[in-house]
Amino acid sequence: MKKLYWMLLLLLIPGVCSAANISLNDVADALQNPFKSDVVKARGTAKSGIFDFQGDFFQQSRIAAIERVQRGRGLVSFRFDYRGDTQVPLAMFRWEYQEPSRQEVVSNAETMWVYLPENRQVIVSDIKQVTQQRSDNPMTFLTGLGNLSRDFSIRWAVPDHDNNGNPILELKPRRVSNLIQSLQIVVKREAVTDHVENNQVGNHFPILATIVVDPSGNSTTIEFSRIDFNRGLSASFFEFMQPAGIDVIRPTGAEMGF
Repeated sequence: MKKLYWMLLLLLIPGVCSAANISLNDVADALQNPFKSDVVKARGTAKSGIFDFQGDFFQQSRIAAIERVQRGRGLVSFRFDYRGDTQVPLAMFRWEYQEPSRQEVVSNAETMWVYLPENRQVIVSDIKQVTQQRSDNPMTFLTGLGNLSRDFSIRWAVPDHDNNGNPILELKPRRVSNLIQSLQIVVKREAVTDHVENNQVGNHFPILATIVVDPSGNSTTIEFSRIDFNRGLSASFFEFMQPAGIDVIRPTGAEMGF
């Protein structure tokens, strides 16, 4: 369960693309620029970036050792909160699984709740302590989507495009990680074209899918659909309302809820 929640959080780049002379840097910029702090802070202008999003997701996890595949789907929501002059936002999220069973993973950027209704349990973790203990782990990229190349080396995946012409990037952690061996991102081609031809960002949500592979060969694929962004999701939406009569589990040390 611990690895599953880490891989869940993983949502997410420099060659030459065969289509329209688009370079690897072009694709990387189209992916990162909508989340850069200066762009996000320009909300309401022509250069406005992406500060929240919500939509459907499909997840497929493959456990290599036993050749077992698990599938799930539901609703995902994110909010990036930039405060003051910081370059790193507070990342708030809510993953609401509807299949194969109902569960929720919610964070207000300070606390994370993993709610398992069937077990009548909620696992509560302190995000700040987790971040401090794992400060060298590249999975902290969720709070720095505008600076992915800082934590990852980026190259073309093989193949470098899907059947619809969307470019695929492969990211490798710059530091050794026991949770990620590689991460692939399928980038929406319209977002790349808009960046290259019109010097625009924020008109398209750039992420279509992510594929995470850990050092043991286990993989988790997440596909996004019907994504709506810059909805103005409130911070209160990312607070967990604890039902009465459920057990509260508070992991400590290395077992901080992941």
